[in-house]
Amino acid sequence: MKNQEHEEERKRRENHINEQVEAETMAASAATDGVAATALRSVIQRVHQAAERSGRPPDRIRIVAVSKTKPVSVIRQVYEAGHRCFGENYVQEIVEKAAQLPDDIEWHFIGNLQSNKVKPLLAGVPNLAMVESLDDEKIAGRLNRMVETMGKKRLKVLVQVNTSGEESKSGVEPSGCLELVKHVSQNCPNLEFCGLMTIGMPDYTSTPENFKTLAKCRSEVCKALGIPEEQCDLSMGMSGDFELAVRNTLLLA
Repeated sequence: MKNQEHEEERKRRENHINEQVEAETMAASAATDGVAATALRSVIQRVHQAAERSGRPPDRIRIVAVSKTKPVSVIRQVYEAGHRCFGENYVQEIVEKAAQLPDDIEWHFIGNLQSNKVKPLLAGVPNLAMVESLDDEKIAGRLNRMVETMGKKRLKVLVQVNTSGEESKSGVEPSGCLELVKHVSQNCPNLEFCGLMTIGMPDYTSTPENFKTLAKCRSEVCKALGIPEEQCDLSMGMSGDFELAVRNTLLLA
């Protein structure tokens, strides 16, 4: 009898501990989600302030919330706070997340895109709004053909430019930017060229120069294509340098 009572007491304690751990885990998750929404509001406020200081209209700047490695619960909480535009680096991750989240999210693919990942990306993310990391004619051709084959509407793309000169980074060299843009515009009718993207140095040492280089590339592209610069978006700036990006004619962050 005593052994039975002892066993029941042990189970009650284990259940209590498990419930406490679960409650603490849920509380930690909620706290993380709350931090994400608060961080978003802070970024929006700082973007608006930077735009006003630069004499730029805040409504011309769109924020792409990079959600790579973040759990779906955090993305959903930011979504519920009113944000709709999210960026992901990896095809498998964006496909898995897109299946679990509302279909009015505008997904931006911002990572290195390999040829064998083009079809899974297009098939797995029906609400893919843009590929920001186009840096190769081969990938452009593959995207163009698959969009047509799958009967999808024109896909918006940005050409990624390696403005920092780092070998570890993807992106076409500034000197090759115009050639790739022309290839997309002239040979890829199922792709809609929308602008340029770059990622500055990790330590931000040459960030101003990186952003100015991208702005210069835009000027050259727009002159060659005969389009106003307002029709060529710039995607640049991360958590540590987006205010500087705003001052350098950013349209996407």
